Amino acid sequence: MSIIEDNKISFVIPTINEEKTIGSVIDGIHENFPNAEIILVDTNSTDKTKEIAKSKGATVIEEPRKGYGRAYQTGIPAAKGDIIVCMDGDGTYPTDIVKPLIEILILDKVDFISCDRITFRTSTNYTTLHYVGNMVLNLTIRILFKVRMVDSQSGMWIFRSELYKKMKNLGYGMSFSQNIKIEAVRHGVFIEIPIRYGVRITKPKLKTWHDGFHNLFALFIKRVSE
Repeated sequence: MSIIEDNKISFVIPTINEEKTIGSVIDGIHENFPNAEIILVDTNSTDKTKEIAKSKGATVIEEPRKGYGRAYQTGIPAAKGDIIVCMDGDGTYPTDIVKPLIEILILDKVDFISCDRITFRTSTNYTTLHYVGNMVLNLTIRILFKVRMVDSQSGMWIFRSELYKKMKNLGYGMSFSQNIKIEAVRHGVFIEIPIRYGVRITKPKLKTWHDGFHNLFALFIKRVSE
């Protein structure tokens, strides 16, 4: 019997108009985790994202309030799993790597795994501008919080649900991604594992300059508010 079978697994996926990819993402999850709980937190999709997800057995939570972090702060508490997997619905994060990552989480007694897109990056799947921005944010986190990260902005994480309950000041915007990692280091055993990031075929939700400066400012706000 697999060591994973003793744990209930929940996937939490925020979506906005992902009809072109959400079906294949859910299919990929079902291939390895036929009994997993899949929760989509959808923010005002105007295409068939919700219908496709429901037809494939996912639970859809509608969250009309905008915000990447807002979606997760709605979806994660609703998840019933012992282990929670968070990833995007655009097909850029690999579903076939989740099972071995969960095995590492269990066997090595890790609390939080963040998937590092930087180590195996190419100019096709991760631009130089995003790379430089990520490095600036990584350096700021190191200075302000004494935490070293390879990819502070990664959007794929696997963690124990008990760890999430200890976290605070996570934010409602894109800064949620860096904040959850900072909190993971503070409250548990945190590691990063390289993955091969896919090429996006849908329109990105990230606004590079706006979100980059917002995340940088959010780090200082988080630091002084603690």
